[in-house]
Amino acid sequence: MELDGARETRPQEGSSLPGEWSPSALGQAFSKILHCLTGQETRLGKARDAALKDLGSLIEDTECERLFEGSGAPLRGVPEILGQVAKALEKYAAPPKEEDGRAEAHSQVAEKATEVGLLFLKLLGKVEASKNSLGCPEWKTSLRHLAGPIYIFAVTHSLEQPWTSPRSREVAREVLTSLLQVTECGSVAGFLHGENEDEKGRFTMIMGLLKPDLNKESWKNNPAIKHVFSWTLQQVTRPWLNQHLERILPPSLLISDDYQTENKILGVHCLHHIVLNVPAADLLQYNRAQVLYHAIFNHLYTPEHHLIQVVLLCLLDLFPVLEKAQQWKGDGARPTTHCDEVLQLILTHMEPEHRLLLRRTYARHLPAFVKRLGILTVRHMKRLERVIIGYLEVYDGPEEEARLKILETLKLLMQHTWPRVSCRLVVLLKALLKLICDVARDQNLTPEPVKSALLQEATDCLILLDHCSQGQVKGLLANILHSCDDSKVVNCIRKVQQVSEGASFDGT
Repeated sequence: MELDGARETRPQEGSSLPGEWSPSALGQAFSKILHCLTGQETRLGKARDAALKDLGSLIEDTECERLFEGSGAPLRGVPEILGQVAKALEKYAAPPKEEDGRAEAHSQVAEKATEVGLLFLKLLGKVEASKNSLGCPEWKTSLRHLAGPIYIFAVTHSLEQPWTSPRSREVAREVLTSLLQVTECGSVAGFLHGENEDEKGRFTMIMGLLKPDLNKESWKNNPAIKHVFSWTLQQVTRPWLNQHLERILPPSLLISDDYQTENKILGVHCLHHIVLNVPAADLLQYNRAQVLYHAIFNHLYTPEHHLIQVVLLCLLDLFPVLEKAQQWKGDGARPTTHCDEVLQLILTHMEPEHRLLLRRTYARHLPAFVKRLGILTVRHMKRLERVIIGYLEVYDGPEEEARLKILETLKLLMQHTWPRVSCRLVVLLKALLKLICDVARDQNLTPEPVKSALLQEATDCLILLDHCSQGQVKGLLANILHSCDDSKVVNCIRKVQQVSEGASFDGT
């Protein structure tokens, strides 16, 4: 593309350098470039390439005072047109739809991003130069229009994604660093929520730019949008996030409600961040906490261990918020809680589960549920007993994560519900002794430190079981010492007897 059409409007006869153009001529030049960047016709492909080259020349050759001066431009100021050009550049470098995400398409996106990033660096360099020039106060207006699109571009291409390359990520990170420098922000968080209480920040503006691409019909048109939204959201924490709740909650719910596991996980991460950084009073208002709970709870029916992991972490942090709305007045039984409901479903899924990764994920979070419910865990004793015994019987691989977590759960269960433990003495004692014998004779690749940890945890459980049963365990184990020839098993039994005979034990 040639800039001759714009040069026809230059004010002085014979002037040919962009630095000598009037704001009107600059406005027309940028408008022509904008038209080439936003045109949909296939024939504009070469014109776009020429427009990018002309834009680079225009930025380089135009003096700062001319580049950001907008008082004489027709229809709208040059700063606003520059903002529109920045938006067009960001869209130009955006990755294609997911179904179009072929390897060659991704390499083209990375090339475009590198080219656009270098243009943004030139533009930000001009803004920085204008800051240091007393004769160009208009740079602030231009920066207001430029900051949002440049930020979205930088985040889109600085994260490691299929559409990025090492070079495009390097350029995008340079753009983000330059943007923070120009805006005088020490961090991305400061850029978004303001460096101090008096500064407004740019989070609202960024969310406004993302909003058209974050509705039900359009959010999959650009696969980068969900990552830009999620990453940006997680930069803003207390006490700034609650004022943006109406902007951030709907997109987070939308992403988490997708059929793809990857999107569900990303959406739950967003919802978890909201739960952690928005006051409970705001979440309880308008029944938002219940909406969050039901949206997250439904994911428990999906047998994907990565998803279950993030869902359970989120629910454990949501329970205190939900329980603030429940008031127990002390007259009658305590009402069942959301934690009860989730634990009941987890135990239902755990009993028949045979996939090791899911078993580990469930077992990993079981102690937290027992801690949360405390004495109220007695409501789930029968099912917990079946799960504990069933999981202690199954070898879980070299790290034995599931069995270690189940032993931790059993310890907590006995500590919180000890009056109900003595009637289960025989069943629990058999399960623990079987585990100790299995571990002691284990010829698998289980490392010795893991075996030692299992034996120690099982021994601690036996000691607790003895306390809960008023010393019955010690009596039942007495005869085993005379008939057992395994030193590891004997050592565990002696520890139980020694502690039961008067030595202190930290677990009680």
